[in-house]
Amino acid sequence: MPFFDAAPEAAAPSELRQHWPAVAACFAAAVFSWGFGFYGQSVYLAALQRLHGWPSSAIASATTTFYLAGAAFLTQTHRVAARLGPRRMLGGAVVVLGLGAIMFAASQAPWHLYLAAVVMGAGWACGSSTAIATTLAFWFDGQRGIAISLALNGASAGGFTVAPLLVMFSRRVGLLPAVALVVVAMAMLLLPMIGICLRGAPAAPHPARYASGGAGGHATSLGALRDPHFWTVALPFALALAAQVGFIVHLVAFVSPVLGGAGTALAVSLTAAAAMAGRLGLGLVVDRLDQRRVAAASFATQAAGLGLMLALPAAPAALYAGSIIFGLSVGNVITLPALIVQREFPARSFGLIVGLANAVGQTTFAFGSAILGMLRDATGGYAAALILCIMLEIAAAAAVLRRAPGLKSVPADLI
Repeated sequence: MPFFDAAPEAAAPSELRQHWPAVAACFAAAVFSWGFGFYGQSVYLAALQRLHGWPSSAIASATTTFYLAGAAFLTQTHRVAARLGPRRMLGGAVVVLGLGAIMFAASQAPWHLYLAAVVMGAGWACGSSTAIATTLAFWFDGQRGIAISLALNGASAGGFTVAPLLVMFSRRVGLLPAVALVVVAMAMLLLPMIGICLRGAPAAPHPARYASGGAGGHATSLGALRDPHFWTVALPFALALAAQVGFIVHLVAFVSPVLGGAGTALAVSLTAAAAMAGRLGLGLVVDRLDQRRVAAASFATQAAGLGLMLALPAAPAALYAGSIIFGLSVGNVITLPALIVQREFPARSFGLIVGLANAVGQTTFAFGSAILGMLRDATGGYAAALILCIMLEIAAAAAVLRRAPGLKSVPADLI
């Protein structure tokens, strides 16, 4: 099987319906969603542990609740988009997720974290990758691959802008004032932008073309869950994301004893910047690649970065380098599922399959941070946690290369 597929066919002008301001709005939503809902989890864990002395496993379990709640809401994201439209969906995500982040930071007892986590989960579901891919499906067919890649670079931007700001401000003024300040400031900028850029959305997603070798369409979640082809996408990404999300949640706590406050902020920024560079570079050519092999290579790269940090945990240079190597594939692990689904499943099932695959992945990786926290508490360090993450990445790389029976290599098409 060649790494590069056949050259993409030219799309007829009548099939194209690009609206690039929508990419800008989705980019902005991703900055907010990943800044507070994804990378922010690592900041919350370290700050709350320092402030209240709560065990890392208790705080990480609240993060698990956040992801489980988000997974439940993800299965309905395509319905929310169809009923409210992408503008209200993304705007509402900013408000709800921001409120949940403030509640999380204001928690005075461990049980407060779980209520805040549910609120955050609702906002996350309507502002993360499923919502963004569904939103862009309203406007893009022929260039959907690059549109999704560009928009999801906002996820990386959230890591090297929002998360470092939270790290620095929380050390100066406290976690709650830092979160509230950044939430309000960003919401004042993003809500008008989303309202303007997503004005006049089409009534329905673009009827994107799909390869004849793809699997049949599914009208219900149960039908998709019974399809072996669905699991060749959902399972490997679930395993990889369990390692990826679990490690990122614990990144600040893992590197701060060696790197200190400024060095930790730099490590988080390098991870996110590498994620943006990796996603942007791949986005330019991803439509011509075998995306399953790309996914396997991404998982293996993350395992290599973790292995470097495991081998040299007290060397600042190794921690910085490992963060970069690991980060290069962070963005692509988030982007690739939607691109594989578009290539291998009919257009009428796109929103359902993407949402369900992300829900399966999120349900799995929801336990990642808690398990790593328990391993850290039990062993007094992060070595066992890193070994588990490496094993999950290797298993994911092997699993993603196993196509469903009867599914042939699908020629590249404009995405």
